Amino acid sequence: MRLIMRPVGGFSSAQDATPVADKIPAITVIFFSVSNNVKTYALIPAAGSGSRMGAAQPKQYVQIAGRPLLYYALRALALHPAIEQVFIVLAQDDDHFTRCDWREFGAKIKPLYCGGATRAVSVFNGLLAARDTIDGADWVLVHDAARPCLGREDLDRLFGEVDQDDTGGLLAVPLADTLKRANRDSRVARTEPRDNLWLAQTPQMFRYRLLIEALRAGDPAVATDEARAIEGLGLKPRLVMGTPSNIKVTFPEDLALAELILGSRQPPAASRERRTRVARRKAKKRS
Repeated sequence: MRLIMRPVGGFSSAQDATPVADKIPAITVIFFSVSNNVKTYALIPAAGSGSRMGAAQPKQYVQIAGRPLLYYALRALALHPAIEQVFIVLAQDDDHFTRCDWREFGAKIKPLYCGGATRAVSVFNGLLAARDTIDGADWVLVHDAARPCLGREDLDRLFGEVDQDDTGGLLAVPLADTLKRANRDSRVARTEPRDNLWLAQTPQMFRYRLLIEALRAGDPAVATDEARAIEGLGLKPRLVMGTPSNIKVTFPEDLALAELILGSRQPPAASRERRTRVARRKAKKRS
């Protein structure tokens, strides 16, 4: 597993990196008639602090069933045969990643120590750092480090519906709850119609060169996800039906739900073994 620390120091904004981005070859093929040589890569921005978790370490390293959150996000992507490689964008001073055991994924994963102040900057820096590996027409899936419950079926559905799309797309679920807009006093200002409203998830899947252009042109503070950056170019990403179980862990109470979802996917024997370990730990504490 080779460490990459380029660009050294990182870029604080897309504008700072423009001279480097200009050197990336442009896509010279029409999206719907690309050759069979197009490959698929994944990128996980994992440079945030996760302050809302209130944990001692960054959120992506909080443990679920003895593994960091980041492990489960990585596993869903790295074990998929259609994905060539998974890049993890880390903070430049990250000292947690090398303490974890990633041997299961071998050379399929590659850390990039060039994270920025926002998600958009981290993704942009990571794309630039990987420019010698990824071609302009290749697909890039961007996935949240704190979204550990991505299912194989959702990933396959995303591939199936977006692979021939001119723009790209993302997993999402239709909004089911009634949506309220609040005023400054935390009282209901009005009820918003929920027709045609979706909750965006990840992965979000776009062509490498298109995503570079969108992030470079956009405001990193506004582009809270890659689809928003693509929208800034006047394009309309495809919404692909996801599942509510593909949750993003944001608050401490989300950890229990994520562990429950992950536990339900284990083979029966593994589930029994895990329940036995939990029972032993509880018995030991009582004694």
